[in-house]
Amino acid sequence: MSVNDSQVKHIASLANIPVTQEESEKIAKAFTDTLVVVDQLKKAGAADTPTTHQVTGLKNVWREDVVKEEYSFSQKEALANAKVTHQGYFVVPYVLQNKDN
Repeated sequence: MSVNDSQVKHIASLANIPVTQEESEKIAKAFTDTLVVVDQLKKAGAADTPTTHQVTGLKNVWREDVVKEEYSFSQKEALANAKVTHQGYFVVPYVLQNKDN
């Protein structure tokens, strides 16, 4: 499987990330190289290897849920790069449809 620069440009446009022709070609090659490695890993023959769910031996490692204001965006900052906003919210296209719309 390979990825070409037009696919990279399409994905970049969906993510609203500008890429040059040179960047899209470089990214396409990197994606293709990654897919080659993934294909090799699929052929590694690890079917008899047990699944590893936990590797550290630690259990229930939690941290306090503390809001750090210095890491938070203001609403204005959060919406600064949005294409469309309405009354302080992001406006995005419908993803799911129901029978009423």
